[in-house]
Amino acid sequence: MKLGNKIFALIIYYFSILNFCLAEDKITTSPLINIDKIKPSFEVVDDETEKSVLNQNLKQKNYTNNLKKSQAILIGLDKITAKSSKLIVNLNESKKFGPLEIKILKCGKVKVNNKIDSVAYMQVKDLTKNENEKVFIFNGWTFASDPTLTPFDHAIYNLQLINCNAA
Repeated sequence: MKLGNKIFALIIYYFSILNFCLAEDKITTSPLINIDKIKPSFEVVDDETEKSVLNQNLKQKNYTNNLKKSQAILIGLDKITAKSSKLIVNLNESKKFGPLEIKILKCGKVKVNNKIDSVAYMQVKDLTKNENEKVFIFNGWTFASDPTLTPFDHAIYNLQLINCNAA
């Protein structure tokens, strides 16, 4: 090795050692989330509150029988038998499709890109899974024109919103 190459290698070695010695060893951490404050995604229902809600619903139904109710029209597909069914689910009422329990909380029309589209907020429970029957397998908005935007994903059943209308 020539003398110039040795000096060049020595200079590179010197700067790498100098850089290593001057580097600061700081470990930054972010605070962990407090798991105790996270709320569950399922409904917590007490027996007393459930009874009072049922009584209120019965009273409300007596007053609102003359008013038109909103409802969602869905197509349910059984992927094993390839049979489809038209489901009409009234707002805030549960409807069964196979082992699934479907509840529509909101349903209406929105204008997106100068087109009117039906949207619904849907909650779906799978009643075959008894270990935690308060957890939803789907809890969110679904769109009639684009069901893949927030897809309902189940191994056997498929649900698609068709329309929202007044009964």
